[in-house]
Amino acid sequence: MRRIFTSIALLISMLIITSKGYSQDELPVLEGPYLGQKPPGSTPEAFAPGIITTKGWEVGGAFTPDMKEFYFIREVEVEENKKQEFVVFQNKNNRWRETVLGPRVGQPFISPDGKTMHLGKRYKERTDDGWSERKNLGAPFEDIRIMRLTASSKGTYVFDEVGSDGDGVLRYSRLVDGKREAPRPLSKEINTGTWNAHPFIAPDESYIIWDGRRDGGFGDADIYISFRQQDGSWGVAINLGNKINTDAWEAGASVTPDGKYLFFNRNMGSDNYENVDIFWVDAQFIETLRPKP
Repeated sequence: MRRIFTSIALLISMLIITSKGYSQDELPVLEGPYLGQKPPGSTPEAFAPGIITTKGWEVGGAFTPDMKEFYFIREVEVEENKKQEFVVFQNKNNRWRETVLGPRVGQPFISPDGKTMHLGKRYKERTDDGWSERKNLGAPFEDIRIMRLTASSKGTYVFDEVGSDGDGVLRYSRLVDGKREAPRPLSKEINTGTWNAHPFIAPDESYIIWDGRRDGGFGDADIYISFRQQDGSWGVAINLGNKINTDAWEAGASVTPDGKYLFFNRNMGSDNYENVDIFWVDAQFIETLRPKP
């Protein structure tokens, strides 16, 4: 019965997504916050249908802290040969405009202070003219296959390691007295199950969100959260529930810098992941999951 309901939910979501995207010349006028989109409630909705979310493949949506730039990755077909593009929408004079920055260079995450764009084990720094060239984090990160790295306001890195056969590990690295600690694996509360990936650490380090497969989940990868306990340890993993997770693949979640919305990816296609879309939902539900003191 659960599978029937989740399949219906997926079908409804697919019906509301435009079957084509707009070209740059066809883009409607986009004004106001969040690319001019009406914010969702407690039920996830496709983000900017036909503009960001299309019948194709889009992942990795990330706003800058001032909420005036939105970066993501999309897959496009060029003479039947697919490629992945790195795209930004920028709000200038209250109007959003699209720019294709080039080929994919890593899954973007903007640091809480807005000064660094993390791209896995590489990064860019904010300059007066935009962003610097890509730089390497260097040792000991250069030998780790990182898909996504996020950072807290204190400079703590939380990141995944791409494994094989589901043996990926989530790690962290603190900044102590200006020096970067060697990466350490997160506790078993987080590193349990398989395919653990795409972590997001809250700016205040009060919780970590990630995706993976566990017993009792809804099907493919689900999105989980763990809250920091009073003793500094990480609490039991909490499944985000059947509004967020379905029998499809849900992954790559993060909370917008203003704290209002959870963005995540959902597979709307087959097991070949030919149609992965970006969804958003009111993030207030996170507080209802936070353990009471």
